[in-house]
Amino acid sequence: MLLLGVRGALGWAWSCRLPGPGWGRGVSGALRLQETVYSPLVQPARGYARPVKKRKQVLPSHLDDLPPTMLKKDYANVPIIDKVDDVVKRLLSLEMASQREKVKIKTQQLIEKVRRTPSDNGSFEVQTAILTAKIQTHQEHLRMYPKDKSNRRRMLMAIDRRKKLLKYLRRTRYETFEHTCKQLGIQYTLPPPYCRRMTRRWVAKKAFCLKVFNEVQKLKAPERLKQRREWQAKARAAKEQTLQSEGTPV
Repeated sequence: MLLLGVRGALGWAWSCRLPGPGWGRGVSGALRLQETVYSPLVQPARGYARPVKKRKQVLPSHLDDLPPTMLKKDYANVPIIDKVDDVVKRLLSLEMASQREKVKIKTQQLIEKVRRTPSDNGSFEVQTAILTAKIQTHQEHLRMYPKDKSNRRRMLMAIDRRKKLLKYLRRTRYETFEHTCKQLGIQYTLPPPYCRRMTRRWVAKKAFCLKVFNEVQKLKAPERLKQRREWQAKARAAKEQTLQSEGTPV
């Protein structure tokens, strides 16, 4: 019975031991270790500091010239808008508007600068103005999120489309082209001349083609000389016949 009691006491003591080899010295030693490591006096000495939040850089936008008191596009021509309260006007103004609504108003302003007639909604100048507003919006988005590849792709597609429209206007109506570029602030540059990248394979292929062409011309040279002589003989015979017919009395 005595042996059983000693074994039970040893088993209980073993089961109640502290975890880990470094904690066998006792609870007081562990508490002293925690106080030493996490003491607020040691943290400044070790260079600990709170992370500083970076301030967002405010970038200029092409929508900054829009006054915040301007009404939205859908409510600008409503006749009852003058009788509503100031709070309602503020809710319907650009101060509370989204980015999409501001872009709509900016696009309308650009269209008004270049349209031919008040009912013109699809001419080349109007399409150029719409694409210009889209391109400016995409550029601002890419300044904040430069890794947005889908947005970059849409911007490049819009730039290519605008280039084609401006190229057509420059070829057909140069005065309209100049007026459109001046009103929309577009700096048009001529496309570079066609140049092909020269590689060793392309140079060898071109030299081989030229060699084949010259050999073919050499083979065709006797036949062409013979044909040319036949044409000269026929022309000489026709000329002699004409002279004889003119010299003989009718």
